[in-house]
Amino acid sequence: MAWKGTSPLLLLVWFAASMCGARDRTDLLNVCMDAKHHKTKPGPEDKLHDQCTPWRENACCSVSTSQELHKDNSLLYNFNWDHCGKMEPACKRHFIQDTCLYECSPNLGPWIQQVNQSWRKERILNVPLCKEDCQSWWEDCRTSYTCKTNWQKGWNWTSGSNKCPAKDVCRTFESYFPTPAALCEGLWSHSYKVSQYSRGSGRCIQMWFDPAQGNPNKEVARLYALAMNSRAVPHGVGPLLLSLALILQVWLLG
Repeated sequence: MAWKGTSPLLLLVWFAASMCGARDRTDLLNVCMDAKHHKTKPGPEDKLHDQCTPWRENACCSVSTSQELHKDNSLLYNFNWDHCGKMEPACKRHFIQDTCLYECSPNLGPWIQQVNQSWRKERILNVPLCKEDCQSWWEDCRTSYTCKTNWQKGWNWTSGSNKCPAKDVCRTFESYFPTPAALCEGLWSHSYKVSQYSRGSGRCIQMWFDPAQGNPNKEVARLYALAMNSRAVPHGVGPLLLSLALILQVWLLG
């Protein structure tokens, strides 16, 4: 048999390479989430609406999604921004931009996680949001009102849209979110993690960017995907390699 003269070490190297190749992380680039309104694959959308236009060259959202998410009474999720009175326009712009990033960006692959929810099979977790984007979000919203620290759960949906539960009191954002990190990280169950890096650093995801200058998030996603690839070790490979080594030892001696 041809394998008889082969070094066990070489066989182990081949096996490890095969296993690692099956977990190639390039699938984290230029992808859309498996979620309620996302397209299957990203592509051009020349007529994306208003704050979603930065993604028009390559988007995971459709034109109709981009239009709907700008409405106060959006049918996308029946979510009411004004659950504690009229939200300040400067504050609402951040929530619209946040939704545009979530629905439209094809550059969130390194942070996509599988979930078992009725309205989506994937979500984002700990996306490194540039610190200025979080700071300005908090500054512009601190005087608006809300009644919850986590907007992904715990609402009263009996009317068809979100209302504050009876026990939850409307207070300023600053009361519920005393720091920018408390807002950006807690609001959507840690979808974001506030980065120590600044806009333009190439190390954090920008919620706002000038499309005329290109999409900076593309290279940020590539950087994180490469980092994940460099340290990724498939689960269970260590014990498998040890078992294979023992089997090869017995086989070659036999």
